[in-house]
Amino acid sequence: MTEDLSPAERYAAARKRAAEQATALAPFREMYDFGLDPFQIEACQALESGKGVLVAAPTGSGKTIVGEFAVHLALQQGKKCFYTTPIKALSNQKYADLAKRYGADKVGLLTGDNSVNADAPVVVMTTEVLRNMLYAGSQTLLGLGYVVMDEVHYLSDRFRGAVWEEVIIHLPESVTLVSLSATVSNAEEFGDWLDTVRGDTEVIVSEHRPVPLFQHVLAGRRMYDLFEEGEGHKKAVNPDLTRMARMEASRSYNPRDRRKGKMVREADRERERRQRSRIWTPGRPEVIERLDSEGLLPAITFIFSRAACEAAVQQCLYAGLRLNDDEARARVREIVEERTAAIPDEDLHVLGYFEWLEGLERGIAAHHAGMLPTFKEVVEELFVRGLVKAVFATETLALGINMPARSVILEKLVKWNGEQHADITPGEYTQLTGRAGRRGIDVEGHAVVLWQRGFSPEHLAGLAGTRTYPLRSSFKPSYNMAVNLVEQFGRHRSRELLETSFAQFQADKSVVGISRQVQRNEEGLEGYKSSMTCHLGDFEEYARLRRELKDRETELAKQGASQRRAAAAAALEKLKPGDVIHVPSGKFAGLALVLDPGIPAGRSNGHRGFEQHDGPRPLVLTAERQVKRLASIDFPVPVEALDRMRIPKSFNARSPQSRRDLASALRTKAGHIVPDRHRKNRAAAADDREITRLRTELRAHPCHGCDEREDHARWAERYYRLRRDTQQLERRIEGRTNTIARTFDRIVALLTEMDYLRGDEVTQNGKRLARLYGELDLLASECLREGVWEGLSPAELAACVSALVFEARAADDALAPKLPSGKAKAALGEMVRIWGRLDALEEEFKISQTEGVGQREPDLGFAWAAHQWASGKGLDEVLREADMPAGDFVRWCKQVIDVLGQISAAAPSVAGAGDGNTVAKNARKAVDALRRGVVAYSSVG
Repeated sequence: MTEDLSPAERYAAARKRAAEQATALAPFREMYDFGLDPFQIEACQALESGKGVLVAAPTGSGKTIVGEFAVHLALQQGKKCFYTTPIKALSNQKYADLAKRYGADKVGLLTGDNSVNADAPVVVMTTEVLRNMLYAGSQTLLGLGYVVMDEVHYLSDRFRGAVWEEVIIHLPESVTLVSLSATVSNAEEFGDWLDTVRGDTEVIVSEHRPVPLFQHVLAGRRMYDLFEEGEGHKKAVNPDLTRMARMEASRSYNPRDRRKGKMVREADRERERRQRSRIWTPGRPEVIERLDSEGLLPAITFIFSRAACEAAVQQCLYAGLRLNDDEARARVREIVEERTAAIPDEDLHVLGYFEWLEGLERGIAAHHAGMLPTFKEVVEELFVRGLVKAVFATETLALGINMPARSVILEKLVKWNGEQHADITPGEYTQLTGRAGRRGIDVEGHAVVLWQRGFSPEHLAGLAGTRTYPLRSSFKPSYNMAVNLVEQFGRHRSRELLETSFAQFQADKSVVGISRQVQRNEEGLEGYKSSMTCHLGDFEEYARLRRELKDRETELAKQGASQRRAAAAAALEKLKPGDVIHVPSGKFAGLALVLDPGIPAGRSNGHRGFEQHDGPRPLVLTAERQVKRLASIDFPVPVEALDRMRIPKSFNARSPQSRRDLASALRTKAGHIVPDRHRKNRAAAADDREITRLRTELRAHPCHGCDEREDHARWAERYYRLRRDTQQLERRIEGRTNTIARTFDRIVALLTEMDYLRGDEVTQNGKRLARLYGELDLLASECLREGVWEGLSPAELAACVSALVFEARAADDALAPKLPSGKAKAALGEMVRIWGRLDALEEEFKISQTEGVGQREPDLGFAWAAHQWASGKGLDEVLREADMPAGDFVRWCKQVIDVLGQISAAAPSVAGAGDGNTVAKNARKAVDALRRGVVAYSSVG
């Protein structure tokens, strides 16, 4: 090629090569045995020129190369680089990668669990650790040149996302920020914000997948391509799939179908079965065998249930599936025994080690948050080494762990989101299928969706074709954030800083569009006003009378409903254990026995977040042997006790036999009783003077006799509806302007009232709060302030602190949690009472938990398990009584340890430090008591 160039062109090319060799990028590129992609080179060049970068690229595209270049630059320039990740497992993985490349002496690790070589020039850490460093003004920040924020799209996470924005806002200006994100549709908007708060930032977006992804649907014995190539390379949905979906919808067999008054004939049924014989959902072992035969393993099957992941492994074992030869089996056993050597034999039995090992030896494993972290890490290692070829995982595996596969299988396109079964979003589909295709190993990746009843190929095509999803800020000020900001910057500067958040940036941008809509609405209002003009009089006045009459009737109807609810609630408050009642409506209507009258009216925090209860919620045993916590909606009318029964002391709501015996006694005792029917009262509207006055004025109005009255009224109704919508938009504009700062003002006002702040001064109480991070930071601070934990043993303190972190995965309305007795029980009760006081105070200061601000009710569901473990009880006993998977148990214990560490640091700052040191000392002892056995095992350090 060079021979074809002129001397001048050859000279220019030589100068360009020399210039490239003089950059830091040239030696960095030589460290890799593959060439860098254009987007990686562009990002690295921007970084070397002194700019910050935002890189948005698909999963598996290699955007972490840019983060590693920041590490390279820092070491070359004699500066520090912090590499932050959203989860500890990712931090551990990145630490291992960087230590291997640059040497263990130059790389450190800081997570909630581990501290390794923290003063190294390169430190990998979770984002929360960096946030805490910034607020504490840590000396470790000295000499910091670069911060890499991996998986920065976590900023959308409604629970933890605020931490990313806090770090971005508070990092010193001298620090260059490298933001690595999955492909998001508003990368430019996010880049504009970074430009505003961090200075010159280059936005690099790549839609290109280095390994192409092919989409398939597996139905019966055949695998169909989702798309077929159309004209001009346009993708069209495979017509075979469309035809199958249409056939299933039109010919689905229902045994209750009737034809001319008779059941469908057997011959028709047989023909129906033959037509549908090639459409079914293949079983899990069948799917894995099919992929194995086509050379599409290793594969990750995403199942949105932990229990189903474990069941899938068992199904494959029962089916005799073996994906490893003898040599691979021996290697698996060797690695597993080496990684689990520290776990005592008695714990291995409890953890289901031998069943787990059998699956691994066959090349099959589950991966979910309920597993012991050590077990998960072993699965990840074996999968990367190719010794595990089929993994059944929940979606948590898709959150950044470097565990790519040749194929990804989705059993269903619906998942439980904590409240209901909902379709997965295009963003979730992209994240899950992004695991398919290993760079440098696979020529192509494959996403396989299993055929299900009611399957829609068009819906799947929509998910697969929408490659991006928007990044939405979840930033909200917190109590801890407020005292830390005020201490560092004062109230006025803190307010200004919060107004630079991405949340406010997005809110301000959205106001522009709303303002335009208001202008359009005002033009529409003028048109509607002219259309409702009446020649007989002022129709606007007549329409107002009609509106007032309708509103008054609606108000009276609501009052009547409210009075009925109040009467029903008053009747429920009179119930006692042993009362036999008739539940008037709802799923559990019928005869029932009251086991517990329920909680009093007021607010509480259930597993779905903030809830409002307008009356007691009795726990009942139905005549059908079900124990259920009922709500006010089940009692639209007052209920009275029909009879009374004695509840045996030995009754256990969890025991089917116990429920059966008591339900039988209930039917025998009261099954013959017929409840009284509730009579309806006379409607309030019939006697209301205001309604009578409005009706009289309406009939007397000149427009009442207009022939076109109803036509005018329709225009008037549109006018009022549009005016109402416009007023709502105007309120939204008002509400979105300075929203973050207004919330901050309310938080500061509450903290001032409680003597945490005095103007720009942070009091001793505030300094203690500044050291407590977490959802219930203010509650923890108040417990220290009031000495609630004084005199508690380490195990009792662990039980109390567990209530600050634990949140049950699902409701367990039937039974109150088991609690340790004595001082711990009293302290937990006092914590709930303090929360009630804080909750009332938050309501007074208009701090709403539904907006993501404020203190949820402490959850006592882990107190017993934390107490037992800290008391030295065995794993078998604790897990059995807690009814909890080992992985969850370990995770909650580590979170309790984390908060105990914060308390040990904060407690001495309590006024009269001598008392506080007792809590601090016991907090440290509780940490040691909890950090044993399975909780102490760690893959790093």
